Amino acid sequence: MKRTLLSIAVLTGALMIGHVRAAEVEEGFVPLMDGKTFNGWRKSAENPDSWTIEDGAFVAHGPRSHLFYEGDGRPFKNFHLKVEVMTEPGSNGGIYFHTRYQDRDWPRAGFESQVNCTHSDWIKTGSLYGIVNIGHAFSQDRKWWTQEIIVEGRTVTVKVDGIIVLQYVEPEGAQPGRPFERKLGEGTFALQAHDPNSVVRYRNIRVKRLD
Repeated sequence: MKRTLLSIAVLTGALMIGHVRAAEVEEGFVPLMDGKTFNGWRKSAENPDSWTIEDGAFVAHGPRSHLFYEGDGRPFKNFHLKVEVMTEPGSNGGIYFHTRYQDRDWPRAGFESQVNCTHSDWIKTGSLYGIVNIGHAFSQDRKWWTQEIIVEGRTVTVKVDGIIVLQYVEPEGAQPGRPFERKLGEGTFALQAHDPNSVVRYRNIRVKRLD
C-alpha cells in the first residue's frame, strides 16, 4: 500500500509540474475560439458554407471564403499568435494578420502566412505570401503543427513547430502595395478556405498582445 501511495504521489507531482510548465509557456495568451461555435468570428459573404466546425477545429473545405476574427473589435498591432493547423494532401490555406473584414475576394489588407504542404503552389507553409516565399514545406499533411506569427515593430517572425522559418523586417518608409497592401500597421486575423479541393483545419487559436 505504501509503495502504491508513493507511486501515486510521484505521478501526481509529475502531472502538476507538467501543468505548471504548460501554463508558464502559455502565460499571457488568450484563446480566440471556443472550439464549438463561431462566436467572435465572422464569415465572409462569399461562400460561407465553406466553413464548418469538427472536433474543436474550424474546417475550411469549399470554394474561396475567409473567416475573420472580430472579438471585441480592438485591433492587433504587436502580438504573438499561435494556431494549430492540419491539412489534407494537396490543400492550400492561409492565416492573415493586420487585415480587415472583406466580404469577398482575397483579403487586400495585411499579410498572409501561407499554409501549404503539398498543394501545386510552390509557396509553402510559413511563407509571408508575396514578400518572403519559401519553397520547402516545414509541415506535413495529416499531422498537426503549430504555426506562430510574431509581430514586433517592423519585424515579423514565423515559426513552424518552434522552428523559425523566416524573419522579415519591413523597410523604413515602405508604402502599401496594390491591389494587396502588405504593409504593417494594425488589424485583425483571418483564416482562408482556398478552393473546393483543399481541406484545412485550424484549432487552438490563441494570442498574446505585445503592446
